[in-house]
Amino acid sequence: MADAAIRVRGARKVYTIAGKPKRTAVADVSITVESGTIHGLLGPNGAGKTTTLKMLLGLVRPSAGTFEVLGVDSTRPSGRRRLGFLPEQPYFPIHLTARQAMRFYGSLVGIDSEAVKEQTATLLDRVGLADAERTELSKFSRGMLQRLGIAQALLGSPEVVILDEPASGLDPVGQRDVRNLMLELRAEGITVLLSSHQLSEVEAVCDQVTILNRGVVAAEGDINALLNVDGRTSVRATGMGALPVSVASAAEDTVVSGGAWVFSVPTSATRAVVDAIDEAGGTIVAITPKRESLEDYFASLLASGPKEVQ
Repeated sequence: MADAAIRVRGARKVYTIAGKPKRTAVADVSITVESGTIHGLLGPNGAGKTTTLKMLLGLVRPSAGTFEVLGVDSTRPSGRRRLGFLPEQPYFPIHLTARQAMRFYGSLVGIDSEAVKEQTATLLDRVGLADAERTELSKFSRGMLQRLGIAQALLGSPEVVILDEPASGLDPVGQRDVRNLMLELRAEGITVLLSSHQLSEVEAVCDQVTILNRGVVAAEGDINALLNVDGRTSVRATGMGALPVSVASAAEDTVVSGGAWVFSVPTSATRAVVDAIDEAGGTIVAITPKRESLEDYFASLLASGPKEVQ
C-alpha cells in the first residue's frame, strides 16, 4: 500500500546459542500499518511481538525480512529519524530531573537545545508532569516514569510512534489519559503502533490489529470486522415487563438491567423483532451488529491455533 507508514515483510528471527538447539522467536511475520491510524499488535507472551518490534527498530538483527518506516529501511539509523519509541520497560538516569532527562534524550536525537527546551515544557504538560519538571526521577513513581517515557517518545515531533505497553504501571486515570493521547495523535495525522496486553485499551482506540501467536500472524484486519459476529444483531429495548413470546424464542444472550432488555437475534429476524416490540408497547433504543469482546475473540483464536483471517 502506498500510504503505509510501517511495512514489515517476512520477518524472521532465529537465535543460535552454542551447544543448544536453535530457537525460532519469529517464524514469519508481515505487518502493514496504514498512515494516520492506530494499529494494535497483540499476542500472548512469547508470541514474537517484542522481537518483531526490536527488528523493526534496528535493535535486533533479523534472520530474514524487510522493515520500512515511511518507505525507508528502518534497520538503518536514517530510517528511524521520523520515529518515536517507548520501550516496554524504559530505564532512566534517576539522578536527573525530568527536564534534564528530556534535554538528554533530545540531544541523542539531534534536537537543538532551544527546541528541546520548548518541547519539554509542552510535552511534560501533555503527559501530566508539568508540576514535576524539576523533580529528580529517583522520586518518581512507576506511573510517572511511564508518563516521562511517553513524553520522550514524542520529542522531535515524530510522524510515527511505537508504544510498547504504554499504560503499564498507570492507574485508571493514567490509562484513560494515554488512550486520549493516542486518539489526539491520530487526529494530528501521527501513526501509532501499539503493543499491549490490555485488550480493552486496544479495543477502545485501534483501527486495525495484528495478532501474533507462536511467531506467525494468527489474525489481522479491521478490528470491527474481526469482532462483529456474522448473522446476528444486538437489540436494546425498554418499556416492557417481559419480551414478546416471538422475540424471546429468537433471542440469545439476554440481559435485563435498569429496565432495559439487551439481547441478540438472527439478523434476518430483525424487522419482525422490531415490529413485535413496537406492538407490545416497547421502545427500541439501539440496533447494532452483534460484537464479541476482544478478550473473547483473542482467547478463542489462540485456543484454535494460528490461522489466517481475511
